[in-house]
Amino acid sequence: QVQLVESGGGLVQPGESLRLSCVTSGLRLSNYAMGWYRQAPGKNRELVASVSRDGRDSTYTDSVKGRFTISRDNAENTVFLQMNRLKSEDTAVYKCNAVTDYGTTWVRPYFSPWGQGTQVTVSA
Repeated sequence: QVQLVESGGGLVQPGESLRLSCVTSGLRLSNYAMGWYRQAPGKNRELVASVSRDGRDSTYTDSVKGRFTISRDNAENTVFLQMNRLKSEDTAVYKCNAVTDYGTTWVRPYFSPWGQGTQVTVSA
């Protein structure tokens, strides 16, 4: 059974940083491209960043380019999201998942159910 466990969220002020972790089990992580999604209250789920299976390539939604960095450690079955210069609009629950059709407009999450996610709140 695949499990995705996110952690690292919290309450921070604008301009500060957080590093999210997603520990996976029940799968061979190197077989999957991975992504970080977020969902704010009243908004649709959004793919924030994704990373190729070997970690050499990544994609980002425009609003986080230059501020967020996705990475992975396949040996440790973990995916990371380094978030710098956080803004109030980054406030959301962040979740990770494998993705299919990585790097295309058809990219979508793969596993269900999702993990519980980790709350990120950016507020002065």
